[in-house]
Amino acid sequence: MSTSRQAALPPAPSYAAVFRLPHARRTFGAALFGRLGYGVVSLSLVLSLTHATGSLSGGGLLATLFGTVSVLLGPARAALVDRWGARRGLTALALPFATALFALAAAVRESAPPLWLLTVLSGAAGSLCPPLGPKMRALWNALTPDEALLQRAFSVDTVAEELIFLGGPLLVVAVHPTGGLVLSGALIGCGTLVMVSSPAARLLAPRAKDAGVRVRLRLFCANGAGVRRAAYAAAGIGCCLGGIDLYVIAFADRQHHPSAVGWILAAQSAGSALGGLLYGRISWRLTPGERLPRLLAVLAALLAGTAAAPSLPVLGVCVAAVGTLMAPILSTAYLSAAATAPEGAATRATTWVNSAVNAGSSSGGALASLLVARLPLPLCFLLAAVAPLLAAVAVGAAGQAVGPLGAARLIRVAMPSYRTTRPSASKSSSLR
Repeated sequence: MSTSRQAALPPAPSYAAVFRLPHARRTFGAALFGRLGYGVVSLSLVLSLTHATGSLSGGGLLATLFGTVSVLLGPARAALVDRWGARRGLTALALPFATALFALAAAVRESAPPLWLLTVLSGAAGSLCPPLGPKMRALWNALTPDEALLQRAFSVDTVAEELIFLGGPLLVVAVHPTGGLVLSGALIGCGTLVMVSSPAARLLAPRAKDAGVRVRLRLFCANGAGVRRAAYAAAGIGCCLGGIDLYVIAFADRQHHPSAVGWILAAQSAGSALGGLLYGRISWRLTPGERLPRLLAVLAALLAGTAAAPSLPVLGVCVAAVGTLMAPILSTAYLSAAATAPEGAATRATTWVNSAVNAGSSSGGALASLLVARLPLPLCFLLAAVAPLLAAVAVGAAGQAVGPLGAARLIRVAMPSYRTTRPSASKSSSLR
């Protein structure tokens, strides 16, 4: 890394400094444009497939198939992108994915589409989801010159993703569920093509063929401890998120104000955005892996406090407070995974975090649906706090397995391995 490039950065990096990085605005804007498609597709699938099958359970099962296949094959798709590079790998996934959604939109317009066709198209679309978020986070790691700026980049990324999934359902309402499928395919396809056309997409070189086995093995040994800690934290936060949504719905229903659900969940998202932006401004002495169990423990305490909420306004305040920890924990998990990922597995490392969030959310939602009808609601909120608490224990235990000195050494070793892919000052000038 050249001294001229270091001098060009402010001594205390701001969020504006993130967007002054070479090609950051173009690459991040295109990635956000494509990721907005993921904010649209989930609700579009449920509503359009429900209409096509004539059954909410049938539509829900097909949408679950899409989500399950997407989660299970997420690491394999990320490995493909790491192996082929962003341009070949993402394009090879995004164009067939968009085609599958277009075909599904055409199928649900028929009066009685065959169930096997809907099943095949839903599964195919789920298997082809391009990992735009994980790849963007890998590119942030290649674009940023130090961990302080990387923390801010990940905070911006996480908050933007939160807002995408808040605004996506509104687009579905505006364009109709079937139109939402077409819109999702178009957003992801076009966003991917613009993203991979950026010079930043060349910063992460394709992984050599003979490195495949070595990288796979290292994910499960000491050098992959940061990835494991990040995945444990993400699973814990996903599990409690899956439960909170259902418990808020149940609370509002019992208070005879079901319309309040939208406001309370919006308050959670707003709290997450605010917490993520404030958290990204803090300079930390602790490593990301050391911060994770502390953040999870605070989240568990705040979540347990919702059990005492006597009314909807108080519940809204409590849920907003819980939300302030969501984006910070996720951005720290991504930072931990990126900092300690084995060389050549940058996209796969943050994909494990994504997959863990989704798997935890599905598990938490399923468990919550069983508990909410059998236990008092305050006890349900208390039990939801157990997930991040257990995750904190798991993250701490994983950190102890490496040891504090070993964890610090892993971060110092891992970060330069990414910096070797970053251009020097003269090279970055030629990329402008």
